[in-house]
Amino acid sequence: MSASVIGLTGAELLAPAPAHAVAFAARLAEVFEGPAAILFYGSILRTGDLDGVMDFYVLTAGPRRGWRGLAGRLLWPDVSYHEITLDGRVLRAKVAAMTLAQFQRAVRGQGADTTIWTRFVQPSALVWTADPEVAPAVIEAVAEAARTAARFAAALGPAEGPPRAYWSALFQQTYAAEFRVEKGGREQSILAFDASRYDRLLTACWREEGLLDIGAPEGVEGPVRPALEPEARRRICKAWTLRRHLGKPLNFARLIKAAFTFEGAARYAAWKIERHTGLAVALTPWRERHPVLAAPGVLWRLWRLRRGRKA
Repeated sequence: MSASVIGLTGAELLAPAPAHAVAFAARLAEVFEGPAAILFYGSILRTGDLDGVMDFYVLTAGPRRGWRGLAGRLLWPDVSYHEITLDGRVLRAKVAAMTLAQFQRAVRGQGADTTIWTRFVQPSALVWTADPEVAPAVIEAVAEAARTAARFAAALGPAEGPPRAYWSALFQQTYAAEFRVEKGGREQSILAFDASRYDRLLTACWREEGLLDIGAPEGVEGPVRPALEPEARRRICKAWTLRRHLGKPLNFARLIKAAFTFEGAARYAAWKIERHTGLAVALTPWRERHPVLAAPGVLWRLWRLRRGRKA
């Protein structure tokens, strides 16, 4: 019997998560207002490399209070940087936050945003919930993200080919639409981590959506072909064209918002600078409070220090 999309995403989300992610999520649950669920995702979920920055999504029961809550209603998610010490080791995380209701709407792909459903068609782990009854809603939302991504992949990919060709085409298109700078072939490294997982997910989504024209038997590699009538393909491609045109302005607006609302931005920037240059940046209280205003002075000092090293 073929696996369902809910079955595939549920098994993945509820699988035992790494202890460091569970511990970090428990700490995040203490500092966010009204947390409902916390998802762990990204490269460290795949590699376990704790020298980098972990990625979490905190889904809250409602918006934050004050002006930050208003900003989050208009332009989600909110982004922040956090550090904890676990077993004598400093762990770092970049955290995006939005309400569970916003997340549930975003995964349907009805708006201009492409970031949520393309992130959560990739592996993730449900590492914390405020109540066990929240888990089914999150699993359904992540399954819906996969269905949305698979529909766009059907139209953006080849007429026929292996499942990874459709995912590759989708990721390339979304990187181009999201104002992101990615190394060439980035999508191949994502797919290579567990290619069979993406094969199973695509065919499961297409089967449930009535889009699977031909497909190899489950567990057997082979080409697939979406059952897309020309009019349906044109409709999906038209919807994608709109998202491609709006994606960069939307993500640029998010960058502008983050410049003023990114909590922990100074600590995050200092860590990135030291990691990539070897030059330590002293964090004063003023720099913590005003990272945007402090940036030119910090960059000037770093430039002088690097010139001094080369002299």
